[in-house]
Amino acid sequence: MAATQHITAHCIIGNNVVYSNGKAVFENKAADAGAFLLSVYQFLEVKYPKFYKMDNLCKLGLLASEVLLNGSGISERYKENEIGIVLTNSNSSLDADIKYFDQAKTAASPALFVYTLPNIVIGEISIKNKFKGENGFFVFEQFDAAFVEQYVAYLLNNNILQACICGWVDLLKDDYQAVLYLVEQQENQGSVPFTVENINKIYLSAR
Repeated sequence: MAATQHITAHCIIGNNVVYSNGKAVFENKAADAGAFLLSVYQFLEVKYPKFYKMDNLCKLGLLASEVLLNGSGISERYKENEIGIVLTNSNSSLDADIKYFDQAKTAASPALFVYTLPNIVIGEISIKNKFKGENGFFVFEQFDAAFVEQYVAYLLNNNILQACICGWVDLLKDDYQAVLYLVEQQENQGSVPFTVENINKIYLSAR
């Protein structure tokens, strides 16, 4: 059956480049993951002081969502509980887990312990944007477009959500990648059907 949902925007962050709807909008090759994410934050001129306290996985997810939602107007079109988030990755919160484990040998920081769950990424995005819709974080060995399509389509087809941020946000040390999709029932200029084929096409373009 043809998809009734549409990918109305997408964002990729990887290999020190930020892409918005397939167009490179920022690049900083001379940086490790932490420095690169800070440079993206400064480039986007995001005003969110809490950013500096986040772990790198949350920083990556928040920045990708900022690029994805720029100009989307979804907060004006939908109620807070009609916008949800479904994310996946392969390393869970391992980057923060390792840092916390190392700190625990002396005196571990409670501030770091907060980030030893991957779904904190969803929490940070939701708090900043005041989203209150259905959400979930799933861990797979590799990106599973079929699962994302099936899960998100169910939420929209059953009017649980009217819009959903979904995709892949993964980071371990200096290896990171975010591929996010904004999915809605309505079309817009440049949107494509929300199908496994189109999800994979966008994801593979990040390689």
